[in-house]
Amino acid sequence: MKFELGIIGAGNMAQAIIHGVLQAGLYQPQQVCAADPSDQRLELFRNTLKVQTNPDNAYVAANCKTLLLCVKPQQIADALQQIQPSLPAGILIISIAAGISTGFIEDFLTAGSSKKSTQRVRVVRCMPNTPMLVGMGMAALCSGHYATDDDLEQAAGIFRSAAKVMIVPESKMDAVTAISGSGPAYFFFLVEQMVKAGVLMGLDREQARLLAGQTALGAAQMLLGSEQTVVELRRQVTSPRGTTHAAINYLEANNWPIITVEAVRAAAKRSRELACQMNNPTN
Repeated sequence: MKFELGIIGAGNMAQAIIHGVLQAGLYQPQQVCAADPSDQRLELFRNTLKVQTNPDNAYVAANCKTLLLCVKPQQIADALQQIQPSLPAGILIISIAAGISTGFIEDFLTAGSSKKSTQRVRVVRCMPNTPMLVGMGMAALCSGHYATDDDLEQAAGIFRSAAKVMIVPESKMDAVTAISGSGPAYFFFLVEQMVKAGVLMGLDREQARLLAGQTALGAAQMLLGSEQTVVELRRQVTSPRGTTHAAINYLEANNWPIITVEAVRAAAKRSRELACQMNNPTN
């Protein structure tokens, strides 16, 4: 076997994951190979991460012990079809495709092939997030029908290099996707509005960006380092009839809490829809 770890899809998330495992010393660059249709992305992986690359998904799948699927949900069927004939026996497959169940991958890779029909495909599903790029990610994992505890621990070790890791039942993965996988975008959207407000009130953009960003970073560290609830921490900043109280009152009066909860639920709903679309492609 040429490579310890293969990657199908050399996007930003794959870049974050590979950067983490290389920094942690889990693999050496020559033990990793990435495939992607984009020459530009492969060049970036070669030049920045120093790993091996190949444009052929099937080649990478055939020559690695562990395969990391980092394609978008809409691309998963095509990727699986390309690698199915060349998968070596005993390979561990780790998928980060949002909404795509371990069962879908297992069934796809065993269907329609007498060679694979008796092979139990070992699949671990993971939902990481982009703060892995700075070593501050969050990743939740679940195992498929045939993945062992050792497989789950191996996968966890890959993501633990740049993220906190949580093991959950697969039934919880849509919620994880909505909160953690999509969560950085909610944060950036909030900061975007805070920066806009700062500029409208006379700050320059960099001042507003630093004020909002550093405040959010400090608040997150307080949250994770405290045994107090989020509600208690928020109340400590919200003096009666003070400035924060005025802002919170305005948000509540305009249904911000309800809108936020419903927005996160919409993300979870979309995750479920992606799974349904893959299982029923004609619908």
